[in-house]
Amino acid sequence: MPLSDLLAPNAVFPSLKVTNKKQAIQELSAHAATLTGHDEREIFETLLRRERLGSTGVGGGVAIPHGKLPKIDRIVGLFARLDAPVDFESLDGEPVDLIFLLLAPEAAGADHLKALARIARLLRDPEVAKKLRGARDANAAYALLTVPAASNAA
Repeated sequence: MPLSDLLAPNAVFPSLKVTNKKQAIQELSAHAATLTGHDEREIFETLLRRERLGSTGVGGGVAIPHGKLPKIDRIVGLFARLDAPVDFESLDGEPVDLIFLLLAPEAAGADHLKALARIARLLRDPEVAKKLRGARDANAAYALLTVPAASNAA
């Protein structure tokens, strides 16, 4: 599944200004609500419920908050590079500055897991992460996230 199938160019935020994990999730929930037409509060609560099970900060400055929504009809992604890293209670204890939010239909099952794995593989690549941190506009970040590369093939 190419990331261009779940990430639209207008779902990339190259310099999100937040000061903590909750604010980051809240801001991304607001953007997700605008993009999907779904309720912002429902998105936010879904993501917070998932965070309570364990942080989605996967290490290396990357977090992949995710959740399933009953009324969403396809997997939707949003990407943000934070202006300043925030504590995300990550597995490695490092602050996060790259966030890929993923929302999926309740019945997505394997597709949801495949999308999570693909995103994690891509963002854990040190070269990709470095380039994303250097991308200063949405188009550059979108291109980096959606470029088909043999090393990133699903």
